[in-house]
Amino acid sequence: MTKRIAYRTCPLCEATCGLELHLDDDELTLVRGDKDDVFSNGFLCPKGTALKQLDADPNRIRTPQIRRGDTWHDATWDEAFAEIEARLLPIIERDGRDAVGLYLGNPTAHNLSAIIYNKVLIQSLGTTNVFSASTVDQMPKQISSGLMFGGGLSVPIADVDRMDYMVIMGANPYASNGSLMTAPDFPGRLEALRERGGKIVVIDPRRSQTAEKSDEHLFIRPGTDAHFLFGVVNVLVTEGLVDLGHCAPFVERMDEIERLAPTFAPEVVAPVCGIDADTIRRVARELASTERAGIYARIGTCTQEFGTVTSWLVDVVNILAGNFDREGAMMFPLPATGGATSGNKGGKGRGIRLGRRTSRVKQMPEAFGEFPVATLADEIETPGAGQIKAMITVAGNPVVSTPDARRLDRAFDSLEFMVSIDIYRNETTKHADVILPSPRVLTKGHYDIAFYSLSVRNVANYSPPVVELTGAEAHEWETILRLSALLAGQGSTIEAAAMLDDFALATVVQKGATRSDSPIEGRDTAELIEALSTNGRRGPERILDFMLRTGPYGDQFGADGHEDGLSLAKLEANPHGIDLGPLQPRLPDALAMPNAMIDLAPDAIVADVEARLIPSLDRRANGEMVLVGRRDLRSNNSWMHNIKVLVKGKPRCTLQIHPDDATRFGVTDGAVTRVRSRVGEVELPAEVTDGIMPGVVSIPHGWGHDAAGADMDVAAEYAGVNSNVLADGLLMDPLSGNSVLNGIPVTVEALVPAHSSV
Repeated sequence: MTKRIAYRTCPLCEATCGLELHLDDDELTLVRGDKDDVFSNGFLCPKGTALKQLDADPNRIRTPQIRRGDTWHDATWDEAFAEIEARLLPIIERDGRDAVGLYLGNPTAHNLSAIIYNKVLIQSLGTTNVFSASTVDQMPKQISSGLMFGGGLSVPIADVDRMDYMVIMGANPYASNGSLMTAPDFPGRLEALRERGGKIVVIDPRRSQTAEKSDEHLFIRPGTDAHFLFGVVNVLVTEGLVDLGHCAPFVERMDEIERLAPTFAPEVVAPVCGIDADTIRRVARELASTERAGIYARIGTCTQEFGTVTSWLVDVVNILAGNFDREGAMMFPLPATGGATSGNKGGKGRGIRLGRRTSRVKQMPEAFGEFPVATLADEIETPGAGQIKAMITVAGNPVVSTPDARRLDRAFDSLEFMVSIDIYRNETTKHADVILPSPRVLTKGHYDIAFYSLSVRNVANYSPPVVELTGAEAHEWETILRLSALLAGQGSTIEAAAMLDDFALATVVQKGATRSDSPIEGRDTAELIEALSTNGRRGPERILDFMLRTGPYGDQFGADGHEDGLSLAKLEANPHGIDLGPLQPRLPDALAMPNAMIDLAPDAIVADVEARLIPSLDRRANGEMVLVGRRDLRSNNSWMHNIKVLVKGKPRCTLQIHPDDATRFGVTDGAVTRVRSRVGEVELPAEVTDGIMPGVVSIPHGWGHDAAGADMDVAAEYAGVNSNVLADGLLMDPLSGNSVLNGIPVTVEALVPAHSSV
């Protein structure tokens, strides 16, 4: 038996922590934090230590599955693709490509093969009916960033390691370790901020773990973050605290902000948001007077009625208070793999285009190539040309993670055919006719293309495969490309996948060699492809290598002066990663707007402020109860609940309710309680706590693993309830199509007292 140690970046959340893996031959025996990792420095959360259990999970699908009636059968890869060809292609031939819907789940963002080749899958399928987890998550931030700065991933990131005053809204980094903000050991970074004399203010309807560790926690009524933020804008404008600093030459339409600001005086917004006027003024002044400060806001500010307006106002406040594009404030990363603005000198670009088409049933506008997932059930259930008759899902569980979940469950049951790429037969994939499994985590190469674009520090770290494929396992990139080739009419053989891989590589190399701002403009493409294919390299690593070598730190394929630059080979020689340095000011180059300016008041957002936000100032809670979600450190949405070590212990799927509300509704701690919304109801035990504000209840998302036909034994034992049964598919932020998952109107009713024998 050979003992060895390997190093790897954890692929289970956005934190990108380094792992030290101890193996006996190919058996993983111990997982530790990698103390030499240049980014995480040994930090590790409970999810990372569960990697062994994830790979060894007996419910994990290890060979392709075909369903006949209610019975599942193991199949070979050729048999599985033959089934897809025999049943899916006739639907496309009969009803057109829009008859097939595609859903991409959250784990695809953590997966090198999916990040690179899902684009090929989308193009090969050719449907307009593309959906993803984005519209139950971060789409409002992508929309506001695109309209302001020119790109959907042009998200300003808090330079937390040099910050002295941080406002956190709708986020709980002690549980999430950062979201749209890659920061391993986020708790440690926040504690360091306080140790150097800084201050943390958390604004949240719950006293989360992060709020408990903060200097100040302010309760806010769910869905009113935009009102609070506009109150801050009012103070900055009316008290002469606006300081654009070096950003001033790149900011336009300040006049629109000055026109809107007077409407939102602190005394006007305070009764709406529940934060008093004096506190709003103080926070505004502290943001403006502290040299290194900023607001970080996340999912709670996105998944609400005014998600896009709120996301926009976060950046407006940071810009007005002088907390933008400078050390210790909000900054743009420069990822090693490049991006739309990495070589953009001067900040000019095309900006973004939204609403190029609309969904068939509800006429919802497209954003970044997809429709809101809240309208997916409509597209399946409503007859007519373009009706979805078949689905492809990739690493997703929308039956648990999207609104009006029971309706979507029924809709999926009505499909003529469905194929899923997944590791489990879960609440969604139980509807599939064919399941194509992904291989074990340690068989894959890994690089966080998406998350290093949102990182608090510029780093690069590649993890090569640790063990070889065994049994019926297949490379994930081959599976995606075999399916893509089949949909493109090229057959589904391994050879067809390899040809598509070659074509994808040739396409990106050709684009790079002909782009005027490319460091390889005019180079011989055949020579570059040969260099990328050394040692028989195939799959996503070739494209990753190209991205690294032509990125802002790349070796440019040996160009003079860049010989020591980045390449995949260099990262392979540095298993603990390479530190590329702290964030740096990037204006105007970080912009991608036609006039190279920040649009401080995009027309679409201003129109929404006038049409919806201003009229909402007259609203009052009037005793209404609303629901918000929450997250746990040991959980990642719906897909890690089948690992015993992560779900055992005190039940976490509870209804948090304030003591005053508990008394009002006759609820006692531990009592079975019914929560009802317009579209559904759930029953779960109550957790009475003053850690949540009156008028608000909270249920964690991602639970509800009691569906017949799923095959997840541990998850079923700790089933909990699905909070998205209560989420109303009609409630969406109109600018982004993002579902409203926080601030859902509900009623609360006590059913069975705690410890009752009934």
